[in-house]
Amino acid sequence: MSIPEAARARAADLRTQIEHHNHLYYVLDAPEISDAQYDVLFRELEALEAAYPELGGPDSPTQRVGAPPLAQFDEVRHLSPMLSLANALDETQMRDFDRRVCEGLDVAAVDYVAETKLDGLAINLIYEHGLLVRAATRGDGTRGEDVTSNVRTVKAVPLRLRGAELPAMLEVRGEVYMTHAGLLELNKQQLAAGEKTFANPRNAAAGALRQLDSRITARRPLTIYCYGVGTIDGAELPPTQWEVLGWLRELGLRVSPLSERVSGIDGCIAYYQRLGQQRANLGYDIDGIVYKVDRRDYQATLGYVSRAPRWAVAYKFPPEEAQTTVLAIDVQVGRTGALTPVARLHPVHVGGVTVTNATLHNQDEIARKDIRVGDTVIVRRAGDVIPEVVRVLVEHRPADAVPYEMPTEVEDFEVARIIQAIAHFAGRRAMDIEGLGEKVIEQLVRIGKVTSAADLYRLDQADLVALERMGEKSAQNLLDAINRSRDTTFERVLFAIGIPDVGIATAANLARYFGGLDALSGATAEALAQVPDVGPIVAANIVEFFADDAQRKLLKGLRAGGVRWAEHAPQAAATDGPLSGLTFVLTGTLETMTRDLAGDRLKALGAKVAGSVSKKTSYVVVGAEAGSKADKAAELGVPVLDEAALIDLLAAPDAWRASKA
Repeated sequence: MSIPEAARARAADLRTQIEHHNHLYYVLDAPEISDAQYDVLFRELEALEAAYPELGGPDSPTQRVGAPPLAQFDEVRHLSPMLSLANALDETQMRDFDRRVCEGLDVAAVDYVAETKLDGLAINLIYEHGLLVRAATRGDGTRGEDVTSNVRTVKAVPLRLRGAELPAMLEVRGEVYMTHAGLLELNKQQLAAGEKTFANPRNAAAGALRQLDSRITARRPLTIYCYGVGTIDGAELPPTQWEVLGWLRELGLRVSPLSERVSGIDGCIAYYQRLGQQRANLGYDIDGIVYKVDRRDYQATLGYVSRAPRWAVAYKFPPEEAQTTVLAIDVQVGRTGALTPVARLHPVHVGGVTVTNATLHNQDEIARKDIRVGDTVIVRRAGDVIPEVVRVLVEHRPADAVPYEMPTEVEDFEVARIIQAIAHFAGRRAMDIEGLGEKVIEQLVRIGKVTSAADLYRLDQADLVALERMGEKSAQNLLDAINRSRDTTFERVLFAIGIPDVGIATAANLARYFGGLDALSGATAEALAQVPDVGPIVAANIVEFFADDAQRKLLKGLRAGGVRWAEHAPQAAATDGPLSGLTFVLTGTLETMTRDLAGDRLKALGAKVAGSVSKKTSYVVVGAEAGSKADKAAELGVPVLDEAALIDLLAAPDAWRASKA
């Protein structure tokens, strides 16, 4: 069908008008027409594109309604890495950052650009000749998920950049987030539809951006602030970060109006204090201020350390605190059977989430802070994540409040302790008994068939078929899984039996150092302390564990049940190999292998694999959705390897080690 020239011209005019008004409304917050007038223009364009489908295109405003659901997100590699930032947690650390910058540049002071650190999701936008062609999540900084169809529904993201001279290719970095008002309206809609509400704007934004059905995303009130550029082709960036932000505005991208150019460290501190006072009234969540050296030639001189630039830092706000009351103190059972007291709190909003409980750690912690049921307490989110009771407001204490004592002999706690201990034993990273979940374990414990992990190896099909919802086939599958677990490794057994504070990495070090159960169980605390990652407390826990008659009985029962593992002579150092002397930490999700397998392969080459990042760490291997360990590596300057580099290392460790010499 040929398109009349009048229709083609009218559609082009309508798109121009709608894009103009979208920019005014969603980017500049300065609308010129009413919603009703806007709707008239939009409906006319929809009608024209319905009559002449060829008029539509990927940059048409009508394409923001969403597309049919995806089966899954595709992975994309960023053109240039999306780097982490080092953190400054107080003024001293911030001044140290400024001192390092000035010393590195050999100048007395520099100008910085101060930008609010949004509590949202980092996004990478690719524009080709001004047209949005791809949007991806940050992922591990190198690769992310393709969320183009979802980001296209965010009205503050231009589908086509403004201006006559546009780069052939432009990679834009920004943060997608949701305002407090947007969250309130969304939760009203969720309640009306009988759906789950969201605790905070970040969770709501994350859920919206990772919907496989972009039509759902289109109904969520998301917006964006852009703050930087990755790769650019066909244009030159301005010489300063401040001018880069201005250029992004000219292109029609939404940039925070709160960004400022400040002079020297005193300007940084003053801006931080001012925004800290305004933070509660911004209408959206920020958790700190990002400072970037303004001059881009200075940035190039300072360069990078690991995955973080030396020319930028995130000065974090202290965690938010709130006042509430302790309604009760309950006891939970941990993975190794340890009992942990938990304060049940009157619901209170802290740091963007509703907090209803907080860990009290142990009886000593309760006694030290003198926390009682009925107390008024100050609660904060440690690291803006884990709720904790900071202190008690004793002046508000009820007259009948009494000191709390944890129960010591309660039958239900003992049952729960056994269930959790066996569930840990059967876990994927321990003995890997597939199909042995907590509900099955609880039935076995309550009918007296299982009192410890060793009893699992005495079960038969009749025992399992007698359980609820357990048919003959399921019973046989579980018996097969139990039988497969009999052939295992010493380090898996050490992790599975639940020695306090002994995780996967520490268990591997103990297995390598002592070689077998007899040598380990007879080791002194002094000998244990020679093992990497084993300090005085862990050493004492190990000695106490093997001195316990119940634990010795457990190990004897495992051997009697046919659990087998290879042992070797004790050795004071890791096996010689091309990676001897190097310590690796693994974090995030790997695609080509599990982290356990990667760790085993590294250890087979003589490396140590630790569970936490420290100055002694040689390399951190970062997979998708990496968390605080990647940030810690950036903070300490520990080199980072992505999965591709890990594969190269494992394939040719000698050549890789030689290349690092």
